[in-house]
Formats: sequence, C-alpha cells, structure tokens
Amino acid sequence: MKSTTYSEKVLDHFRNPRNVGILKGKNVAKGKVGNPVCGDLMEFTIKVKDNRIHDIKFKTFGCGSAVATASMITELAKGKTIEEALKITRKDVADELDGLPPIKMHCSNLAADALRDAIKNYLNKQKIKTEAEKDTKRDLIIIPGEKEFLNNGVYHEVKDLSLFKEKRTLVVDSGKKSLEFALALSEYSQRIVFLTPFKTLTADEEFKTKIKQSNVKVLYESQLLEITGLNTVEKVKIHDLNEDNKYELFVDAVVIF
Repeated sequence: MKSTTYSEKVLDHFRNPRNVGILKGKNVAKGKVGNPVCGDLMEFTIKVKDNRIHDIKFKTFGCGSAVATASMITELAKGKTIEEALKITRKDVADELDGLPPIKMHCSNLAADALRDAIKNYLNKQKIKTEAEKDTKRDLIIIPGEKEFLNNGVYHEVKDLSLFKEKRTLVVDSGKKSLEFALALSEYSQRIVFLTPFKTLTADEEFKTKIKQSNVKVLYESQLLEITGLNTVEKVKIHDLNEDNKYELFVDAVVIF
C-alpha cells in the first residue's frame, strides 16, 4: 500500500484496540521492545497453556499505527502454538490490516519483535525443556529431504564428532543440547552454522559468550524449510522470519536432534 492514508482496518484497531492490558500469573512472560528513532514502545504479555498462546495482552506508547499493529498481532497470535506464533511476520500484520503507509511499516516490525521477545522470555523462564524447545525442529512436522538423507548427510544422533571434520554443518536449534553440540563441533570444523527461530539464544550469558568466541555462526530468526542434494546433502532452503525471505545455503551435513 503506497498511499499515506490509513485503511479502515487500521482505523478500527486504533479506535477499538483488542486485548489491551497486562497479564499476570503462572506461565506468563513479558516482551518489550522500543524504536529509538520514532519513540514507539511496545510491551506484550503472553500466557501459554499446552504450548499455545492461551491469552495475550499489550500496552503501547506510540502512534496510531503502533496501536493498530499491536492490536492486530494479538489477534493473529492468540490460540496459536509457540511455533506458529514465531512465524508471524511484519508482512502478515500489514496484510491483515489491508496495508500500512510505507513510513509506518516499522510499526508492524516492532509488533512482531515484541511478540517474539515475549516468547523468548517465556522459554528462558522454563527450568526444564519445554514442549516448544523439544519440538523446535518439528515446526514443519517433516522437513522435506530429512528422511531421504537420514544418516547420509542428515543426522538425529551423533556419536563420532570427527565425522564432521571440516564439513559445512548446519545444526538446528532444539534447546541446550543442540547448542552444546554446535560448540563441541566447532573444535572439528570452522564452518558450523546454528539455526534458531529466536531473536537471541535461549542460553545463559556465560554460554552465549562461549558461542560468540567460537567459530559457530548463528542465524537468528531463521527456519529450515527443505534439504536437497543428489546422492547426499548439498544445500538447504532457509526462511528468514524477520525479512520473510527464503534463500539457499550450501552445506555438507544437517543435524536435527
């Protein structure tokens, strides 16, 4: 939408915002983001039940577009699983609002970031591996090519790390175990890529520092879509959740715990 005017949906969500407020209690987490350029500030609270966003509320300090995008994304996220909610992009928000003026598109990105921040904080609060963490790799149920190349470029279990010596290896985020594996694997190869759908690693600061000091390259807000090759794995298709772009990456192996 190139017009500088607002759609009726934008005006409706601005005048009658949905899910305004703040949640408290068990299984509730908060996400908060701000844009220093425009001064907009968004705060989301989510309540998770059975791996789904059971309830969601928001508070925002900003323009009409900020209110409308925050209101819309709460409607989009409510009832979805953690994995489904992580897929919501700024384009989804803008499309559901029948477009936004170009100068206000950053508001939709801010809303998506606030939602992801709340989800990340929820996962970080868990003392045990949550269903969402265990099933990060199962976001797409079955990744095309996963079964075809199982034990021939795709691995669910690894006992001999030397198998990956100097190989371009993609490790899919499935929680702490996958992070520890990627770090250990960096001793055998300088071409280790860690793929996570989150904006930051779900680990303590000490472990994050170790990852930063290693050869592991982290692809944030990204998701594995497909694994392809001839006789063995040659490349993968990646979905950039932030920019809503898809691209290919050449690899020799993929590890999915």
